[in-house]
Amino acid sequence: MRGSLLMNDVNILAQNIPAQSRPALPPRVRLMGMPIDPVTNAQAVDHVLQSLAAGRGGWAITPNLDQLRRYSLQPELRGMYERAELILADGMPLLWAAQVQRTPLPERVAGSELIYTLSEGAAKAGRSIYLLGGNEGTAEQASGKLCEMYPGLKAAGWRCPPVGFEKSDTEMAAIVADLVQAQPDIVYVGLGFPKQERLIERIRRHLPTSWFLGIGISFSFVCGEVSQAPRWMRKVGMEWVHRMVQEPRRLFRRYVIEDIPFAIRMMANVTEMRRKG
Repeated sequence: MRGSLLMNDVNILAQNIPAQSRPALPPRVRLMGMPIDPVTNAQAVDHVLQSLAAGRGGWAITPNLDQLRRYSLQPELRGMYERAELILADGMPLLWAAQVQRTPLPERVAGSELIYTLSEGAAKAGRSIYLLGGNEGTAEQASGKLCEMYPGLKAAGWRCPPVGFEKSDTEMAAIVADLVQAQPDIVYVGLGFPKQERLIERIRRHLPTSWFLGIGISFSFVCGEVSQAPRWMRKVGMEWVHRMVQEPRRLFRRYVIEDIPFAIRMMANVTEMRRKG
C-alpha cells in the first residue's frame, strides 16, 4: 500500500510539475547518460534566487561519483534526474570524466558548499530556509548557525524525522503539514542519497514555489558535528579519504570496493568514447 502511495506521488508530480524553462542555463552535459548542468556555484545560486523571485520553485540534485555509479546500475533512479531543475556535479571525478569526453564542466558544485553560498544569497534577498533531516539536533543547530553567519536569513523551521518515517503515512503527513505551514523559500534535505531525493519527489508538489536541495551530511558539517575535509583535499578530489578516515566501517566498502573500480571503468568508457568520436 505504501509503495503504491509512493508511485502515485511520483506520477502526480510528473503530471503537475512540468520541466521549467531554462533560458538562463546552457545545454546539459551527459555523462554516462546522466544529465549535468555545466554551471558554476554562483550561477546555480543566481538561478535559484531568480526562480524564487519569479514565483517558481524547483529541485536541485548534486550527484557525486557514487550517485553516478548507482545511476548506471539502477534504472529506477534515472527518472528523477530528468525531472529535477538543476543537476550539479558534486565530485571531481565527474569533472575529470567530462573533460576527457570534451564536454567540460566549469567547476565542482558541492551540496556541502552550496548550503553556505545559497544561504548567503538568500539572506541578501530576505528569503527563508527550512532544514529537514540530519542527525538528531543537527538541523536545529545548523539553522541557527546559518542565520548567525548570514544576517537577514530567515529560519522557517527544522525537523528531524525518526528512522523509518518514510514508511509511516502519519509521519509523512506531519512533515507535509509542517512545511505547508512554514512556507519556506528553500528546503535543505539532509538524509543521504537516494532517500532525500525520494522524499523530495513525494513532498515538493505541496510547495510549488519553494526550492528543494538534497545535501547529504551537510548539517553535520555546518554545526561542527563532523569535520569537513580541508579545501585543498576537496579541490584535488581527495575528500573521500578524509571522510573514510572518520567513518571507516561505514564508508570503506562504498569508496574502496565500489567507487574506485567504477571510477576506473568510467574513465575507460569516456576515453573510448572520445577515441571513437
